[in-house]
Amino acid sequence: MTIRVIDIFAGPGGLSEGFASVCNENSPPVFDHRLSIEMEPHAFQTLKLRTFFRYFLQDIPEDYYYFLRGKISLNELYEAQPEAAKSASNRCWNATLGPDGAPASEVKERIGKEIKDSEDWVLIGGPPCQAYSLVGRSRNKGNPEYDPQKDVRQKLYVEYLQILADHRPAVFIMENVKGLLSAKLNDQRIFNLILKDLRNPAEAIIREGRNVSGGQTCSYQLVSLINTADLKSGDTGSAVVRSEEYGIPQARHRVILLGIRDDIKRVSPKCLKKKPLVAVSDVLCSLPSLRSGLSRKKDSAEAWESILHRQVDSRWANAGTIKADNIRLSKLIKKTLSSIQTPFNDRGGEFIPCKIEPCIYEEWYGDERIGGVINHSTRGHMEKDLFRYMFASCYAKLHQRSPSLKDFPIDLLPKHTSAESALQSGSNFSDRFRVQSADSPSTTIVSHISKDGHYYIHPDPEQCRSLTVREAARLQTFPDNYYFCGPRTAQYIQVGNAVPPLLAKQIGEIVYDILHQAGADC
Repeated sequence: MTIRVIDIFAGPGGLSEGFASVCNENSPPVFDHRLSIEMEPHAFQTLKLRTFFRYFLQDIPEDYYYFLRGKISLNELYEAQPEAAKSASNRCWNATLGPDGAPASEVKERIGKEIKDSEDWVLIGGPPCQAYSLVGRSRNKGNPEYDPQKDVRQKLYVEYLQILADHRPAVFIMENVKGLLSAKLNDQRIFNLILKDLRNPAEAIIREGRNVSGGQTCSYQLVSLINTADLKSGDTGSAVVRSEEYGIPQARHRVILLGIRDDIKRVSPKCLKKKPLVAVSDVLCSLPSLRSGLSRKKDSAEAWESILHRQVDSRWANAGTIKADNIRLSKLIKKTLSSIQTPFNDRGGEFIPCKIEPCIYEEWYGDERIGGVINHSTRGHMEKDLFRYMFASCYAKLHQRSPSLKDFPIDLLPKHTSAESALQSGSNFSDRFRVQSADSPSTTIVSHISKDGHYYIHPDPEQCRSLTVREAARLQTFPDNYYFCGPRTAQYIQVGNAVPPLLAKQIGEIVYDILHQAGADC
């Protein structure tokens, strides 16, 4: 028997992918995703396509790879495999939860239909986190018209509570940003309120003026995934999962809550097991090299090479010789500029036919049937940013850290008020141009990667660019055959908003073990 799973606020399906990968020895997956709900159209298309992919288990039809290679359209793929397409459509719902979204009665009916009479099912997902994030709160604070009481994102977790109260899952997983720990509403810490509500969802729903169906109530024990301790109010450290400690090539720190229904007794939840650090180069080294594009001028490989070669004797390339300890940096910059050539695959594309060399977690990432790499195309950058990326990646290669703004030559300093202020105050302002150092896990991949590449500079100076969608997806541990739908900006957003699937798989194994200990029919 498989354990039914409902995934809400599903995004492109990072949590679902991890849970769907959990197997008991050599058996089929132990979790059966009955319904995934997502509001954003492009993320929904990605979610539906991946649900279609998983329909076949290990026997993936060649039609899927024709689609990846651009030989057939998505509609033609679905027409070629109608049963799988119908199943994916039934299991994925493009709907908004909360105010102005799908009627509560319809949400309740759809979930009830999928879980039927099961008491041993699992709820996963997390409400949108923009209002909780530190960046989002800073932005809102500067908006005189912003009213947290009217921001539906502040309380979208109430929709999560409603499902808990109505359908009583055996276990739930709720994920959110670390900013949730310090966020306040009406001078009360949101995190403490959420912990209290999750322990007694029916009570919280009644307080919100809503009804609980069936007359049944239940409470939940909240357990830490990192040390199995009961989560108490104010116990913020035990709620945060630091992904890099569990084999993810990214320093992604998120609040992840595990809830166990109160009638599930005599279980000893396991915790996530520490693993060696995985560096950026461990997962990016096997992907094809690409060049950046040129924005605001005619782009070509020749123009790109010419612009960079002309910088060998520029002021900024020689700026490193001002200080004796930077002579090596200046030499490295000049050597790189002199020898730079357009890579064989130029700027890449949605599909690049090539042979991918093995890398770490090859069984997880790799799929030889693709015949290349997907979602691997570069953005265009302004000429000045091209030079900044070149300098920054050379600096990181030499010093094993990304340069702070004060480390940049004067000629490369951005003409922004914020940059001038940072320099005057002595602030490092290191986040302005951030290289993802080759020898350590990356910084957090967030949806802002869709805006520009300044925070996500590739560590290889000869490529002189920001990360592609596929490179960001690898740092998030999405398998190479996981296709992201929509324009490139939408693809970046999907990757940045997701839970790393390889981390989700480890969480899924803990959830399965809990239900197995409890004697669930699985």
